[in-house]
Amino acid sequence: MRDDLEERVIKEARYVIETGATVRTTAKEFHVGKSTVHKDMTERLKSLDSELYKQVKKVLKTNLLERHLRGGEATKQKYLKQKNR
Repeated sequence: MRDDLEERVIKEARYVIETGATVRTTAKEFHVGKSTVHKDMTERLKSLDSELYKQVKKVLKTNLLERHLRGGEATKQKYLKQKNR
């Protein structure tokens, strides 16, 4: 793997662990696509650093379990904003 690619994957992983960020948020932060971040975290990271991979996997699992809550909150805010206009 290229050095710059490896470096990005490690930086993304540390960002996810430190902030609990979602794949979408991480993609915006690093100016790459969601698919790229997902591949980085689920495939590339595993071969680079298995310990980081395990930590990221826990965060991603938590994010997956909480996804419906974030979506519900976003919908609530959307309609509150429309109501206040």
